[in-house]
Amino acid sequence: MLLFQNRSMARPSIPLTLLTYCMILATAVGCGNSDPSTVESANPTEKSMSEVSNPPEVESTFGPTPEGKVLRHAVFFSFRESTNEEAVTEVVNSFRDLPSKIEEIIEFSWGVNNSPESLDDGYTHCFFLKFKDEAGRAAYLPHPAHKEFGSVLSGTNEQTFVIDYWGTPMENPPETQLKHAVFFRFKEEASREGIQTVEEAFAALPSKINEIKGFEWGTNNSLESKSDGFTHCFMVTFDSEEGRRTYLDHPDHLAFVEVLKPFLDAPRVLDFWAEQ
Repeated sequence: MLLFQNRSMARPSIPLTLLTYCMILATAVGCGNSDPSTVESANPTEKSMSEVSNPPEVESTFGPTPEGKVLRHAVFFSFRESTNEEAVTEVVNSFRDLPSKIEEIIEFSWGVNNSPESLDDGYTHCFFLKFKDEAGRAAYLPHPAHKEFGSVLSGTNEQTFVIDYWGTPMENPPETQLKHAVFFRFKEEASREGIQTVEEAFAALPSKINEIKGFEWGTNNSLESKSDGFTHCFMVTFDSEEGRRTYLDHPDHLAFVEVLKPFLDAPRVLDFWAEQ
C-alpha cells in the first residue's frame, strides 16, 4: 500500500463488529489478538515473556465454521538488536517444527519480510498457520510443544503481532507464492459504511489486476492481545516480484488508496516468500 510512511501509532479505541469468541484467562506468545481496546502492559517485552508459560484457556464450545473457510493464524516477530543470527535461526526452526508436533496445524509457511513499502513497523519474520476450525486453534494454543516454542522465543523478540481471520483456500495456488499481507486500523470516527466501502474496494482489485494470483480477507478474531488495534487483514498473493511491482503502480490500486485514505488510521504491510 503506497500511502503512508512508517510511523509510531497510538492505539485508538474503536468499535468493532467482529464475531464473539471464547473468553480467555491468559495469553500465549506466538498467536493472537483480541479486542483492540484491551489495555496492555507498558512493557511489551515483560508481557510477552510472562505469556510464554501462560497460554490462553478456552472453552470447549465453538461457533460454526463459515462454509468454505479455514482459520488463518498470522504471526510476526521483531527481534532485539542484541539477538544474534543463531538465536533467530533457532526460533525459526523451533516454529517450523510445530506442525510435526501439533496435528491441528494443517498448513504452515514462513518467510522474512521483503516489502518495499516501509510499512512493517520493524517486524521482520512472518509465520502463516492454518487450522481447520476454532477447535484446532484451541488445541494449539496451550499445547506443550507450543509452550516449549515460547521458551525458545523468550528473550529474543522485541514485539509480537498476531492476527487471526477466516480465509478461503486458493483453488490453484502458484508454485511459488509471494505473500502481501496488508493490515488496516481504522479511524475511531470511521463509520461502518465507510469501512465497508474499503472492504468492497479492496475485494474488487483481483478482478481488475491480473497479477493478483490469490486474494482473501477477514476481520481479526484472535484470542490474544497482540493486534495493536488492527482489525482487518487482506492477504494478496503474487507469483513474482514483477507482479507485485505492477500491482503497486497499477491505476486501480492507486485509485483504491484514495478510497482508503479518509477512513484509515494506519496500515501495516509485510511481504514474504512463503517457505515450508
